[in-house]
Amino acid sequence: MPAALHPYLNFAGNSREAFEFYGRCLGAIPNFATFGEFQAVPEGDPSADKIMHGSLEVTDLIRLYVSDVIEGMSPEGFVQGNNVTLSLMGDDETLLRSAYEKLSEGGTITMPLEKQMWGDVYGSFTDRFGIVWQVNISGTEEN
Repeated sequence: MPAALHPYLNFAGNSREAFEFYGRCLGAIPNFATFGEFQAVPEGDPSADKIMHGSLEVTDLIRLYVSDVIEGMSPEGFVQGNNVTLSLMGDDETLLRSAYEKLSEGGTITMPLEKQMWGDVYGSFTDRFGIVWQVNISGTEEN
């Protein structure tokens, strides 16, 4: 996939329940990976079973992504109403790097665009209008 824009939803600990419900409603089976599976929290941490990343791929054009917001993940924590992120994803590195640089101009970078533990290049920011964005580049030379 060269590049696509998908909504990324954040929940206060109940993303599994929400995506199982959405899956039943939309006829798709959700996939989940927990913070514990990614070793993103210390062993025994109560957040280990929370969802770090989940997906619901209804069709090639309808895809939703999800995460639970855990302590320390966001300075303001979970905020109902601000829990939708726009996620640019794909393997068109030139396009996605350019989008990251241009869209983040005048905004606040929360994670620089760099290789992550899952192997892709990823970064996030809030643009100058207050919209939260994520950029995930798969299959880059940095991988």
